[in-house]
Amino acid sequence: MSSEEATITVRLVRSFEYRNFKPVVYHGVNVDQTVKEFIAFVLNDVSSRTGLPPPFKKYKYDTMKIIHQAHGSKTNELVVSLEDDDTLILKEGSTLKAAGVANETELAFFCEEDYRNYQANPVSTL
Repeated sequence: MSSEEATITVRLVRSFEYRNFKPVVYHGVNVDQTVKEFIAFVLNDVSSRTGLPPPFKKYKYDTMKIIHQAHGSKTNELVVSLEDDDTLILKEGSTLKAAGVANETELAFFCEEDYRNYQANPVSTL
């Protein structure tokens, strides 16, 4: 059985208020791996990736959420939608595929604490 591979864009969200994020594209991602494995892979990659500013490399990312799926509608939120957390925030024990991640899915990767604070008071500073 061959594993399914996808191209996934991970948006590293450093600040919701300042809309400070950097997209990183991953090709050949195995969607049968768990969310926890993918998070570990991305954390490892980000910390050693050249071209990323140090604040992005050292940030405490811990949560992934689907922003956009190919052929789906895009949100007009500039960083990440604050809706549908139950379905869009990826659960660590689930596989990427079971969580709804497919080819050309865009994910936000952020610190859940920052997200919750921003959700409670969604004020943009720009």
